Amino acid sequence: MQNKLYTCLLLCILNGLVLAQYEPLARNIPLNTDVVNTLDEWDLKTGDLSFHSSFKPFWSRTLLNYRDSLCNYAHFPIHNFFLSKTFNDAPNKRNTYNFQFLPIADVEVGYDLLSQRLINYTGGGAHVKLNINNDFTFAGTVYGARTQLPFFLDTQIVQTALIPNYEQAYRVNANTYTFLDYSGYISYSPQQNKIFNFQLGKDKHFIGDGYRSVLLSDYAANYPYFRINTSIWHLQYHVWYTWLYDITNANGIKHNFQNKFGTFHYLSWNVAKEFQIGVFENIIWQGTDSNRVRTFDANYLNPVIFFRPQEFSVGSPDNAFIGINMNAKLANTFKLYAQLGLDEFFLKEIRARRGWWANKQAWQVGFKYMNAFHVPHLTLQAEYNTARPYTYTHGAVAQNYAHYGQPLAHPLGANFKEYIGIINFHKNRWQLNWQGMYAIVGRDSLKSNLGQNLFLSYTTRTFEYGHKTTQGLKQYILQSHLRVSYLLLSRLNLKAELGYIQRSENFTQRYQLQNPYVYFGIRSSFWNVYRDY
Repeated sequence: MQNKLYTCLLLCILNGLVLAQYEPLARNIPLNTDVVNTLDEWDLKTGDLSFHSSFKPFWSRTLLNYRDSLCNYAHFPIHNFFLSKTFNDAPNKRNTYNFQFLPIADVEVGYDLLSQRLINYTGGGAHVKLNINNDFTFAGTVYGARTQLPFFLDTQIVQTALIPNYEQAYRVNANTYTFLDYSGYISYSPQQNKIFNFQLGKDKHFIGDGYRSVLLSDYAANYPYFRINTSIWHLQYHVWYTWLYDITNANGIKHNFQNKFGTFHYLSWNVAKEFQIGVFENIIWQGTDSNRVRTFDANYLNPVIFFRPQEFSVGSPDNAFIGINMNAKLANTFKLYAQLGLDEFFLKEIRARRGWWANKQAWQVGFKYMNAFHVPHLTLQAEYNTARPYTYTHGAVAQNYAHYGQPLAHPLGANFKEYIGIINFHKNRWQLNWQGMYAIVGRDSLKSNLGQNLFLSYTTRTFEYGHKTTQGLKQYILQSHLRVSYLLLSRLNLKAELGYIQRSENFTQRYQLQNPYVYFGIRSSFWNVYRDY
């Protein structure tokens, strides 16, 4: 009898049986492109004014009206509870416990046609989540991998000793690395209160409606944070405090990592069902260094004020960044979106059009065409991103807009123009995805700081005026990624994938087929992993 009980329990966990249904208010929805596309499709149909698409990870409080049946696509489920147990008989004292366990598998075998060698990637881990009633959630993920990468990705690791999207790369041999990563959070929404939520964790955030973000993206490694979420009427407001790292001169030694801190605000307003606007601001400051001892600055704990007035009031030299995000929905089919980020600028200099170095801006414009040409679940997307020279940089490198040696916004840093096209189609368990990227990046020359590298101080700039986007040694990047996948287990979002990447890179416009890469993999897709940077 006992063996039968254990067998039944194991089947419940592995098969993801739903044993309880209620509306949790404190969970985060995984930051995953498939989930984003599904919710975008739902949002275009319903125009729910409580849902704010531009802040991710999505907060479950704003998804109370979501139902899987509205989007006929098996993705990582929002309603996904594996085990439930109820204690106490009195209804007013009843506590509901939901426990979720998700094994993570990530195995890939590929062939790099440039270096003519096999590529092996073996990763795995586990995700656990505990929900108590509808007001408390604990979630944690541990993930590690032993990896080999195609040439165009491997060269980045050689230069930085970092696994992009994660943290340090530990070398096993000439072409093999290992890494370990973890994330998670504790979230609490006060009972009988659907307005506030408080979270403490280590994870990423994303601001925007596009594939990229020029305000804040999920490209860099996870970071510790404390976040306050507020939802009232058609407004959603988030403030979070973060602990970041500068590793510029650490030489891979964690003892030499320098603390830096950040405070972020994002206010989103659903003006109408068809239009949303959001205002973003943040400030980053360095911690202790050889010249001074500094921890978290209490001046930046205020969750309401704008930082520029606060900076002036305390005479602060810290790094402030502001931005705006907008999206509009048309005919239940089109979604237009745009961003503008301002690192530093003077209107007088902008009007003069003399290319002053401190006019540091980044912007984005794009659109999604959902159910394109009346084909269900066919999505077309086009996007343009650009950042002027020296955007995201600072006079003190430790205060740049980066974490753990990786940009907090766009992976190309600054001084670039990028064009992206995406075609995505799914039917039943099959998915076809094509993604193209063309970028022009103005690289710094050997002895000149022309504004591309975020980890150089802008005080070493070469000249004051005459700066143009993509100035310097122009690098042209052309990449195409075709992927076909089949959903094996919907509860685990476990997919079998066959893909082909063609990467061409040159400092002239005479492209050569430099790095073709073909791969087959089986993976659980819970978060975004980028291969186009």
